[in-house]
Amino acid sequence: MCFLVVDSPAMSLILALDSSTDACSVALNRDGKLGIRHEIATKSHTQRLLPMVDEVLGEEGISVSEVDVIAFGRGPGSFTGLRICMGIVQGLAYGSGIPVVPVSTLEAMALQVYRQHPEWRGPVMVALDARMDEVYWGLFEYAGNDSLANPSGEHVMKPVDVMAHASLVNLPPFIAAGPGWHYPLMQALASRQATACLLDIQPRAEEIALLAVSVVEAGRTQDIHAVQPVYLRDSVSWQKRQRIREQALVLDRD
Repeated sequence: MCFLVVDSPAMSLILALDSSTDACSVALNRDGKLGIRHEIATKSHTQRLLPMVDEVLGEEGISVSEVDVIAFGRGPGSFTGLRICMGIVQGLAYGSGIPVVPVSTLEAMALQVYRQHPEWRGPVMVALDARMDEVYWGLFEYAGNDSLANPSGEHVMKPVDVMAHASLVNLPPFIAAGPGWHYPLMQALASRQATACLLDIQPRAEEIALLAVSVVEAGRTQDIHAVQPVYLRDSVSWQKRQRIREQALVLDRD
């Protein structure tokens, strides 16, 4: 168990979960003290996420019923990972009547950059690999006290379309963050405008737990029945395109 102490006002007991990528993580925010579990769990999110919740809560000697709020990575990210996280959050929240806070995975990645580089207060542009030669991306600006602005919105696009997006016109130097920057055109954009390119940034529950604080303080928690994952891409369309691509690969091999 890793504990970090961060500057934060008195707050509710916030449990945070994320399984939007190959990693899964759980964090408990208790008056600014973060209890954290983080693992690479490719194809084993179902088996690991709930035990990680038990481990984090057990370390503090509390039960789920004592949690005030459950925050979770609502996407974008892996369709399967988002559904697994949503299912576990539904079970925990519904059983104990706990309100929830859905948090953008892209925003959580941007906050991670600001926490790791406290000297940086310029823009952060986050990109996750959405497969099918596309990226999930968003541009974020620091607004103080673990709060971020998102002037670009969040999108799923091909890298060539990202480069032409209006929000990047006259953009000052930024930090590029996330594995979506591995595409050659994204690398070209980073080499032209970014001060650094951090490919290892992934969504983590600890930033989700921190971002949830302002939502809780503003009284904007939600009932579990009112929230859904944010995919940014229609899953039926993605599955159809994936089948077409797989068929094309088979034909190429023949």
